[in-house]
Amino acid sequence: MTKAQADLPHSRRLLVEERRRLIVSFVEEHGRATVEELATQFGTSAVTIRGDLEALAQVSAITRSHGGALPVGQITTANDTPLNIKETRWHAQKLRIGQAAAKLIRDGETIILDSGSTTVEIARQIRHMKFESLTVVTNALNIVLELSGLPNVRVMMLGGLLRPTSYSLVGPDAEQTLSRLSADRLFLGVDGLDPAVGVTTPDPLEASLNALMIRVSRETIAVLDGSKLGQRSLSVITPVNKLHQVITDSSAPAAAVEKLRQAGVEVTLV
Repeated sequence: MTKAQADLPHSRRLLVEERRRLIVSFVEEHGRATVEELATQFGTSAVTIRGDLEALAQVSAITRSHGGALPVGQITTANDTPLNIKETRWHAQKLRIGQAAAKLIRDGETIILDSGSTTVEIARQIRHMKFESLTVVTNALNIVLELSGLPNVRVMMLGGLLRPTSYSLVGPDAEQTLSRLSADRLFLGVDGLDPAVGVTTPDPLEASLNALMIRVSRETIAVLDGSKLGQRSLSVITPVNKLHQVITDSSAPAAAVEKLRQAGVEVTLV
């Protein structure tokens, strides 16, 4: 078997995953989509699209309807949603947020990338940027894989207990390693941000590690799609006055954005 033949199944899988991610974005943007519309949009057969929709419905990325699909309801951050599902939701917005966040990174810095479906978009942007020197500290396995092999980018992985839903490492071992470090800026993934309560996440161990990330960083930038603003989850990471900046998309509720700005937080809408 040649190398090209060996790589073929992986390449096909990536193409399927990307098409399904784009299908979710199309459905969310248009509010609905028929099988015929999607088949035309993506240049494939109706049978293939039906298979995509069934697979996406099984992981709650879309809602299956007669002849097509509808968006899922507003996500509640009380549940610890698996990362592979999160990555299919609001992907176009997360991409724009990742692009805006990556532009803040300066050559020679040490940054922390928290785990999450939005922070991984920052890592993907870093892959296309040229740095003479950059150090990235992370607790996320998928981010390490995105950044592996890049020249002049040094990656430091925190140890600890693996959370399968988020591909992140947490716990005392991760905190002990992080406590000996210092960073220029933190890009913090957010499960919920309520201006009155603060930044929240479903997992207490993740919250504890995130709070330490904030303490060892000179600047904290929360990155989140607009559906997370106004949401609350189990564990509070920090009040909003500890954030320097929030990068979100233009669908964010205007009242919540105004409250953040009144609290002294710079808010960037993309």
